[in-house]
Amino acid sequence: MTQATPLFSARGIAVTFHRKRWLGRHPQLVQALRGIDLDIMSGEVLALVGESGSGKSTLARVLIKAIAATAGSLAFQGTDITHLEGERLRAMRRHFQIVFQDPFSSLNPRLSIGTAIAEPLIVHNLAAGEALRHRVAECLRMVGLDPTLSTRRPHEFSGGQRQRICIARAIAGQPLLIVADEALSALDPSLRDRVLDLFQDLKTRFSLTYLFISHDLRLVRRIADRVAVMYLGQVIEIGATKEVYNHPRHPYTQALMSAIPVPDPLAERSRHYPTLPGEPPSPSNPPQGCSFHPRCSRAGHLCRTQLPLLNKTSDRHEVACHFPD
Repeated sequence: MTQATPLFSARGIAVTFHRKRWLGRHPQLVQALRGIDLDIMSGEVLALVGESGSGKSTLARVLIKAIAATAGSLAFQGTDITHLEGERLRAMRRHFQIVFQDPFSSLNPRLSIGTAIAEPLIVHNLAAGEALRHRVAECLRMVGLDPTLSTRRPHEFSGGQRQRICIARAIAGQPLLIVADEALSALDPSLRDRVLDLFQDLKTRFSLTYLFISHDLRLVRRIADRVAVMYLGQVIEIGATKEVYNHPRHPYTQALMSAIPVPDPLAERSRHYPTLPGEPPSPSNPPQGCSFHPRCSRAGHLCRTQLPLLNKTSDRHEVACHFPD
């Protein structure tokens, strides 16, 4: 499944936002990403998990060149695309597509769904005329929708159908990477399972690579080949899904995994969920040393003064912790 050369390779990625002055306060620098190294291998599903505000969506948008990194480098299929601009960037973007959380707001209510699916094909000059109409119909069939519905508008469909339409639009140009940014969280459980099955089916049929962002750790376990855990703009643990779930090494990852509900209702009611003390620090004022140390029961002097780097604990598992379990 994997190749020697990553599909994407990010090194030292940092993103700093300037928060505007508000009610007399001085402008603040918000460190959304703090020196991230990450590889995405062709054909894999890499999941990003972590609390809201940890930088998952920001990292995804840097990788697909939707926003620019403040520092660091980015390569696609071994070619540096860090400073790619203009026509070359537009041509490169056909290989990256994103499916958002809210399918209704992702679709223009004034356009038919057929027009929405055709849009990336037209923008990138991939099809026209009869070939365009054929490709739109083919994409609708691939996501389980009748091509005769292509003249209808988004409000005429259910939430699950609209998300299928967004997926059809994402695969229309035959991309190499699809970013699913909380793409299932707005759906009810039965629809969620069906759309997840669709993601998996399309991956198998077209050898797609996914960057899967989700708060639902049960879904992540089901679909992901590898998991990257983010905290305050950093990747603090990454590895094969089975390794990270069965043997989490970072105390934050351990807390996340221990909170996954169990399928037995009686056992679930009697469970005690461990809680983390305090709140995540502000990205405008991150702590020195390990960003997790103010909430960590095993933190020592080294944790308060020195930033831990990702180190291998096995061939398929890395953790950024001075005292991994």
